[in-house]
Amino acid sequence: QVQLVESGGGLVQAGGSLRLSCAASGSISSINVMGWYRQAPGKERELVATITPGGSIKYADSVKGRFTISRDNAKITVYLHMNSLKPEDTAVYYCHSKNALTSTTYWGQGTQVTVSS
Repeated sequence: QVQLVESGGGLVQAGGSLRLSCAASGSISSINVMGWYRQAPGKERELVATITPGGSIKYADSVKGRFTISRDNAKITVYLHMNSLKPEDTAVYYCHSKNALTSTTYWGQGTQVTVSS
């Protein structure tokens, strides 16, 4: 049984920072592309950042230059360090994983990030 568990969310003032982590357990493959999505109240879920096993990274334009994604391939763990947070970053952040060969996908339960003005 595969499980993704996010942690690190919370309440922070605008301009502050948080680090999210996503720990994988079970029979998940180390070749998975890992990433983060977020969903604000009343809005669609959107991509934040992804990272491949080889270290290729992409960011949404809205977070580029402020957020940094990283991973530990041995642990199949992904991190999202968020700097210069804005109120519009407020959302539930979801960990995501996709196997590049089988297209099997997994989602975490989400962690709330709230940025006050």
